[in-house]
Amino acid sequence: MEISAVRVPGTASRRLHCPPPPDHHHVRRSLRLFLRLDHKSLSFSTSSIRPYRGAVSCVTGGTSSWSEEEDVTSREEDESPTSVPLEPIANEEQFNRIIAEAHRLEQPVIILWLASWCRKCIYLKPKLERLAADYYPSIRFYSIDVNTVPQRLVNRAGVTKMPTVQLWRDSKLQNEIIAEYQAWMVVKDIRKMIEFEE
Repeated sequence: MEISAVRVPGTASRRLHCPPPPDHHHVRRSLRLFLRLDHKSLSFSTSSIRPYRGAVSCVTGGTSSWSEEEDVTSREEDESPTSVPLEPIANEEQFNRIIAEAHRLEQPVIILWLASWCRKCIYLKPKLERLAADYYPSIRFYSIDVNTVPQRLVNRAGVTKMPTVQLWRDSKLQNEIIAEYQAWMVVKDIRKMIEFEE
């Protein structure tokens, strides 16, 4: 198979010869035609390149050949987090401040009471962090390790088993779930608890 002469501006005519494909039908080859371009026919200016967050946008003649600035910004604004870490509460003063602030904003608060030795707590925590992303920022999720806070705070909340998930609103304990069963069922019940309170 022959290809007729191809003329590229600034180069001499060339006759290219491509051999026929092999007779074996199971062998596939793609034939590629390489053309030598005249480097003088291409114009390039470093002023026409502007970096944007790791991407390069080329501007030709004052107009953008492709611009993703608006699209990237809008995507970042629309994307919500898939997981929100549970903020730890370390002492009673911090607990009082969080509950008072939530009361002022008229927002409920979800608190996971856990212990470092509790295996169910370890399994439940990342699932609660994903659930927290669904309600962020209207509902804040917190965690309290019963081994690191005064026993007075644990008694005040009435926590006797771990993990326990409580919903506080108007500076009062409104509802709680003792999460001694499968984590996905606990998350489902917490969601029902939140929606019932709303």
